Amino acid sequence: MTFIKISEQQSLYDNLEEKSVREILEEINNEDQKVALAVHKTLPQIEELVNLIVPRMRRGGRIFYIGAGTSGRLGVLDASEIPPTFGMPPTLIVGLIAGGDTALRNPVENAEDDIHRGWEELTEHNISENDTVIGIAASGTTPYVIGAMHEAKEHGILTACITSNPDSPMSHEADIAIEMIVGPEYVTGSSRMKSGTGQKMILNMISTSVMIKLGRVKGNKMVNMQLTNKKLIERGTRMIIEELGIDYDKANTLLLMHGSVEKAIEAYRNNNTKE
Repeated sequence: MTFIKISEQQSLYDNLEEKSVREILEEINNEDQKVALAVHKTLPQIEELVNLIVPRMRRGGRIFYIGAGTSGRLGVLDASEIPPTFGMPPTLIVGLIAGGDTALRNPVENAEDDIHRGWEELTEHNISENDTVIGIAASGTTPYVIGAMHEAKEHGILTACITSNPDSPMSHEADIAIEMIVGPEYVTGSSRMKSGTGQKMILNMISTSVMIKLGRVKGNKMVNMQLTNKKLIERGTRMIIEELGIDYDKANTLLLMHGSVEKAIEAYRNNNTKE
């Protein structure tokens, strides 16, 4: 049976170059509205994956996103936002892209076709059974990703994938296959569009829900965010004021002294309890 890539099928629109800018924007927006609905259908699989990841990470496990091109860049993006948002080390969620860091800005010839390189990179990170490998590829056929997932599964490591095609070769290597069927792209085959948007949404869901379950959010606030600029220091100060009812200067001093909202609040309450 021939594997059909829905993500590569002809666009539902044609003669794009003859359309007005407004027509193009309206049509792209119409297509984008399909993405959230496609993602919604995958919630049971995302839920199952998160529920398997959390206990692994409590035992010291990590998440590895692995992809090529747009998919790889989105994995690296999500991973890179975990330290500043949740105050976790950059080694906890790792994004790997075919061709390495060079591929973040420039295409690297044939990098995604190397079926062995992905697993080699995972072993360089000393991957273990507590870790999770999440392959990302709209097509579901990227050799770099499939090879890594296959070896990971053979070594008893939890594998998942995010793809825009059902029953893909990549899905067959996944313990949990997240198949987000967004249909043909507005520009035929341009998976940076709907597929990329959906991948970003799913990655947000996975990493955010995992971090919440690991205790990195309190209420609805990023109490462990890194204080890397004035905006975040100001935000953290307001959080402390809201939580403790103290004045601005005292809250600001506490925050800068302890380095995070959570630690500042904890220290303040401990001191007041002793008094």
